[in-house]
Amino acid sequence: MEMNATSGGAEGQRKIYHQKPENKDEERAQHSEDEQEKCKEKMGKKTLADVIQEMKTFLWNSEKKECMGRTAQSWGLILFFYLILYTFLAGMFSFCMYGLLLALSPYTPTYRDRVSPPGVMIRPYLHGFNIAFSVSEPSTWMPYVNSMHDFLQAYDDNIQEEKNIECPAGQYFVQDGAESEEKKACQFKRSQLQNCSGIEDPTFGYSKGQPCILLKMNRIIGYRPGYGTPVSVNCAIQKGDESALKSVDFYPGNGTFDLMYYPYYGKLTHVNYTSPLVALHFTDVKKNDFVPIQCRLNGEGIVNDVTNDRFLGRITFTLSIRM
Repeated sequence: MEMNATSGGAEGQRKIYHQKPENKDEERAQHSEDEQEKCKEKMGKKTLADVIQEMKTFLWNSEKKECMGRTAQSWGLILFFYLILYTFLAGMFSFCMYGLLLALSPYTPTYRDRVSPPGVMIRPYLHGFNIAFSVSEPSTWMPYVNSMHDFLQAYDDNIQEEKNIECPAGQYFVQDGAESEEKKACQFKRSQLQNCSGIEDPTFGYSKGQPCILLKMNRIIGYRPGYGTPVSVNCAIQKGDESALKSVDFYPGNGTFDLMYYPYYGKLTHVNYTSPLVALHFTDVKKNDFVPIQCRLNGEGIVNDVTNDRFLGRITFTLSIRM
């Protein structure tokens, strides 16, 4: 009996011992809940003036000399840290840009991943590639005429004679010397376009239903078109009745881009360079209809049959001339 009582007492002590941590945890949980309730009661009793006062104290605590919870020394250290950090980042960025610019030439692109053959563009270019006007209504074709005059101002004979030099035709005008040295440009006079120069006929044929269109190759630094043979131009009906286009005159000469205007050295050194032009004079084209015309460049190294690039070595436009 004594042994049973003793063992029973020991087991009871163990149960009490094991229950103590559980009671402490319960006490802590109960205490935290009581504190939360007290905080809620306090928050519920706060007035707007109390909240404003607390906000003022947060912004500036005169007792502790703190602004938004930090002293002047603490704010100074933080600002000093970020000053050093962003100064380092700015310096590193500037150093990288400086190294990159040292590796690049302002005169010639380091990488030229575009195709070498040039694209083609026309003038005038006002409303896309559809040139439509009525001969009997000058207001419909005067915008084209004004655009042509504006474009050809740089080709005026007196300007070309003043700024550029005469070059021997039929050969490339290769200029040696430093890359940064200013290059000379060959003259391309407006008068070379003859009937499409706008000198004898200021309307460029638009008043007669025989419009002129200028063809220009895109500039490519260092490019020598034709591999020693001038690149020529031919125009034809793109699709439909071929008799809709009976006659086209080409200026200058037989419609070629002379070699003396190549290579091109870039706008920084070839400052007075004016791109050579080929004028297309449509002297006999079907009236009162949409006539789709395609003009192509022809020569060695010229690509004009890429299906997904209609400007590479060719250009397509529509003439719609009403009487």
